[in-house]
Amino acid sequence: MKLGAFSISLTVKDINASKFFYQNLGFEIFGGDLNQNWLIMKNGNSIVGLFQGMFESNMMTFNPGWDQNAQKLEKFEDVREIQNHLKKSGIKLENEADENTTGPASFIVLDPDGNVILFDQHV
Repeated sequence: MKLGAFSISLTVKDINASKFFYQNLGFEIFGGDLNQNWLIMKNGNSIVGLFQGMFESNMMTFNPGWDQNAQKLEKFEDVREIQNHLKKSGIKLENEADENTTGPASFIVLDPDGNVILFDQHV
């Protein structure tokens, strides 16, 4: 199963302080909107999302349909296919993508330790 691009999404207290910190680690702004309190930072294939006031906790994010440069993949497993596979495997979903739709959708699962994993398809 191919899950798509991977990133870590961090809940931050001060978006500007976090931007400065990650820039000093060699990350560059890849996307987002500082005025809306969110940035996507990239260093090579490593991606860190910084989100102030948007989420309750840090989470891992997979983007089916995207490569690590946020470019659409020719072939990919739709988020609903991944969701169905996990459900059949007995993994509890926190919320679900509507299986009667196509295109962008998302769902969330928690790992055994309560870590949030977001599957977020943009294409």
